[in-house]
Amino acid sequence: MPVPTYTTLFRNVSILDSTGAEPYPGDVLIENDRIAVVGQVDPARAAGARVIDGRGRTLMSGLCDAHTHFSWNNSADLDGLGTMPVEEHLLFCLESARTYLDSGYTMCLGAASAKERLDVVCRDAINAGRFPGPRYLANGPEISVTGGALVKSITKFADGPEGMRKAVRELIDLGVDQIKLSMTGEEITGTQRAEDTYFSDEEVAAAVAEAHRRGKRVCAHARSAESVKMCVRHGVDIIYHASFTDAEGMDLLEANKDWVFVAPGINWLIATLYEAASFGFPQEAAEAMGYKRELEIATEGLREMHRRGIRILPGGDYGFAWTPHGTYARDLQHFVERLGFTPMEAILSATALGGEIMLRPNELGKVQPGYLADLILVDGDPLADITVLQDHTRLNYVMKDGRFHKEEQNPAA
Repeated sequence: MPVPTYTTLFRNVSILDSTGAEPYPGDVLIENDRIAVVGQVDPARAAGARVIDGRGRTLMSGLCDAHTHFSWNNSADLDGLGTMPVEEHLLFCLESARTYLDSGYTMCLGAASAKERLDVVCRDAINAGRFPGPRYLANGPEISVTGGALVKSITKFADGPEGMRKAVRELIDLGVDQIKLSMTGEEITGTQRAEDTYFSDEEVAAAVAEAHRRGKRVCAHARSAESVKMCVRHGVDIIYHASFTDAEGMDLLEANKDWVFVAPGINWLIATLYEAASFGFPQEAAEAMGYKRELEIATEGLREMHRRGIRILPGGDYGFAWTPHGTYARDLQHFVERLGFTPMEAILSATALGGEIMLRPNELGKVQPGYLADLILVDGDPLADITVLQDHTRLNYVMKDGRFHKEEQNPAA
């Protein structure tokens, strides 16, 4: 075992370890970038450590956003994602990455990049320690068929099985960690219906086979009932939205719940319906386009998925004007208030399941010996009030890799 070069002792904390156990009082010792001891810490082993007095506050894993867009630029102008100059866009992405970490998110899975290399460059800069940000799995522009793009200026087009294989190969050559397919419409476009399905079975199968052949996963914007079934049939690893999942699709998801993830992006539906009026999209227009109906159907379906044990993770489409960066933990509140999760289940979906979707279930998402020290110290009890995780002033410490990204400015004596 290497001799620690830096150690931190969290003393007198309430440990929410994301194993499903109730929080318990104790200490947590960090050695270098790993959690060394949880519970009772030998004073001799902790000698020389920096001591953080928890004063009974909650120590828990950093959170995961399973549907991240660093490059969504807090605008109401969808086309502006494509026209924003790349230099300014890269700076915005790096600021988004820092905002995620400021918000207690230490794990993020990229769900599409507005320009080819934005995600990849951000990931590499974070990994090199040049800029602060969460652990990140990078994506490229989403792939769409001709006539099926949500925003043409940020889309990579491909048609037919061979076209899909070529597009996947080109994105993998850029260095992405996963591939994104945009399979269905989105009502806010005004032309693309959420229940429309634009991909053929052959196109989905070819894209997935090519990605998997190269060791990459596939995620998909899939709102329609048919698109969800196509995703499961052909091995799409991560399904975004899944709003209109029907009975057959529900059975398919349950039968394959050992490998498939669903990240519904529920806050997008709620905010688009109720909170976009000041940005030119009043509730009446949202209802007329079908967002109220979609929210109702999606809510019922997601509650059923939860009852069946299908893995549902928070996160999605933050970075529009009415879903601004920094408000990510709203998803957890929606999971509890709308989808029937207990606060513990919501936290597990954002921590332990985060480690799973990040492909590091034995290193990320839990407060356990041997896990990477990606932690937040919360002034409050998120099991009693899940909304405490939305209040950045209550996130007193944020740690990644055993190093503090954020520290309490005036800790009590």
